[in-house]
Amino acid sequence: MVEELFQEQLQHWPVVAENYAGLQHILWKEISFDSFEIKLQFNPERIRSSAAKTDEKSIAQRPCFLCNRPPEQKGIPYPPSYLLLINPYPVFPVHLTIPDTRHVPQRIAGRVQDLFRLAEDLPDYTILYNGPHAGASAPDHFHFQAGNKGFLPVEHDIHFFPGKKLLRKDLLGSIYYMENYLRTCFVYESNQLEWLLSEFDQLTRLLHTFQPSEEEPMLNLICWKEQENWQLIVFPRSQHRPRQYYATGKEQLLLAPGVVDFGGVLVIPRKEDFDKMDKNLIEDIYSQLTF
Repeated sequence: MVEELFQEQLQHWPVVAENYAGLQHILWKEISFDSFEIKLQFNPERIRSSAAKTDEKSIAQRPCFLCNRPPEQKGIPYPPSYLLLINPYPVFPVHLTIPDTRHVPQRIAGRVQDLFRLAEDLPDYTILYNGPHAGASAPDHFHFQAGNKGFLPVEHDIHFFPGKKLLRKDLLGSIYYMENYLRTCFVYESNQLEWLLSEFDQLTRLLHTFQPSEEEPMLNLICWKEQENWQLIVFPRSQHRPRQYYATGKEQLLLAPGVVDFGGVLVIPRKEDFDKMDKNLIEDIYSQLTF
């Protein structure tokens, strides 16, 4: 289903053909930490997302790009009210955007079951969610994203990172915490949907007590199905963008981390920023943004 859509868009939408071909030539580098790595992707086309103004005034003044899509962009309906679209500015080899067909705000409440269902129906993909103030470039229009399973380092790390600590285990599922991982990270593992929904609801209620002024707790979510079990990764956030984003001159970094960045791939649209990223800078950025 998705592969057919992807091939159709490659053939009939020049922007998609050019940008996915361009993925073959983008620059990568890896920064090693204790028992895990952070990957850096220099991706100039992602500047649209990194530089997006997400304040209320700017949102109100611009047309919604998920409502006003190019005529070349085709989609596959996904009940009850979503569309599977090929993202024309990819990070993944196949990058999907999954918006609601209605123009409704980016809020995960009442949508978590859809996240798990997508992970089940798209077994070759990892499903992603950016909170409205945690990396979303369209906080006014609800959407998930999806990308090739196995692309994000966190998918490997949750199985092999020695700092993975068991918080609770019962007959229905397990909850883990990734200790000394640069960013706060909880891992939920279960084949019981109702248990996962209940546990996630408890976590968000707790997090909301620390951020009562937010529409929802600031967080990023990554979900996929592995054999019979869902894997749900929750990254609680404290800030939307690091202070370097708002700096000027040599101190500025045009980096607006979202779920992909918290998953272990920092997407950097400017070459000068890509070149100066090092271990200390990565640690500083995550320390500002994680809860």
